[in-house]
Amino acid sequence: MKKNKILVVDDEQLIRWSIEQNLKKQGYEVLTAANGEDALKLAREEQPELMLLDIQMPGISGMEVLEKVKEFDDDIVVIMVTAHGGLETAVSAMRLGAYDYINKPFNFDEMAIVIRKALETSSLRREVAGLRSEHKKIGPPNIVGASKHMKNVLAMMDKVAKSEAATVLVQGESGTGKELVAKWLHYKSNRAEKPFIAINCAAVPATLLESELFGHEKGAFTDAKVTKKGLFELADGGTIFLDEIGDMEIGMQAKLLRFLEDRTFRRIGGAKIITVDIRIISATNKDLLKAIEEKSFRNDLYYRLQVIPIFLPPLRERKEDILPLANHFIENYNREFNKHVKGISGMAEKMLVDYHWPGNIRELKNVIERAIILGNEETLLLEHLPLEIIAKGASSAPPITSIKLPPEGFDIEEVEKELIRQALETTEWNQSKAAKKLNLGIDAFRYRMKKFGYLK
Repeated sequence: MKKNKILVVDDEQLIRWSIEQNLKKQGYEVLTAANGEDALKLAREEQPELMLLDIQMPGISGMEVLEKVKEFDDDIVVIMVTAHGGLETAVSAMRLGAYDYINKPFNFDEMAIVIRKALETSSLRREVAGLRSEHKKIGPPNIVGASKHMKNVLAMMDKVAKSEAATVLVQGESGTGKELVAKWLHYKSNRAEKPFIAINCAAVPATLLESELFGHEKGAFTDAKVTKKGLFELADGGTIFLDEIGDMEIGMQAKLLRFLEDRTFRRIGGAKIITVDIRIISATNKDLLKAIEEKSFRNDLYYRLQVIPIFLPPLRERKEDILPLANHFIENYNREFNKHVKGISGMAEKMLVDYHWPGNIRELKNVIERAIILGNEETLLLEHLPLEIIAKGASSAPPITSIKLPPEGFDIEEVEKELIRQALETTEWNQSKAAKKLNLGIDAFRYRMKKFGYLK
């Protein structure tokens, strides 16, 4: 593991040495400088994570060093070291960007705590800055949909993202993309630079869910050895995604309802009231109205959650989106697996559209991933699809009755040649499209073109 690098700046050699030895024992990499000039040079060249900087030094003072360091590297955490009576100067240093100060003569245990906290804070800031930068680069996830159903959903989502709606309920069958919608709403909103945190209510035992959401104080229960912030607190300013809300235990539902009233709560075992500003997006594949009738879901919680309801239709009800989604996944997996699939054969397209997709978009995504991994053609063919899709499509396909075998028979190669000719003519001699019509890979199609004299 990479060691944190600390620069110790003090004009007294004994103090530099004692701090250096103590910090090295704690596992830090330590650099030392006896004056401001050397400190600035080392800070530029070595880029330490933290600097222990004496305020009173001959030549360039600690205050001047602090100002110059913050000009060229604001990420370096600076802790000022001051003699007793220098409190006013230390406070001024903090206004200039110092993280904290410690007094001489210092207690090494106290110094260790201040340094550890400073490095943890710095690490968190860098992580958050990195995530924000990444979010800005990535932006909201791409939602593919040209059907009337999805155009209506996208229009609704756009309005919700721009609003201050505090609660949203996304409903739809498993695999319809409920978490994708939640992320889109978050990253399209003015909360985009704050956290997006997802939790599956069905995956966390009821006894632990309260602690996960609200946090707990040290000693609140047997295993609570440290204070822990809950997800509501960690997501402050951002969005919480409560997936499978329909599976939440009835007792926990009452606690969630209480929180939704005014966005305040107490950690388990705590007395302090904590207030947060978060958007809650809930999702379920259950019929919540039926669950209310069965007394497994609270009526009042349902109406609190579904201030803004979004319903995602199953894939079988938006067949116009199947091929655009399939091609979208092909593009993604081409990049991931370094493949060069350019399209889907006509017969494979028909099978994909005719299939009923019980697993919805997730199932389609998995089918395309499998086909890309196993296939070596430039075209995704019927043979690359799972047997259940082919069998379902074949059972619904009309029988071929237009071809009648005459009593004298005929040459099968002549039939094949005529089919190649017709495919080329109907596609204006576009070889890729013609190959798709006959469910052939482009290499197999070109072989037949050469065989029958259509290609030299």
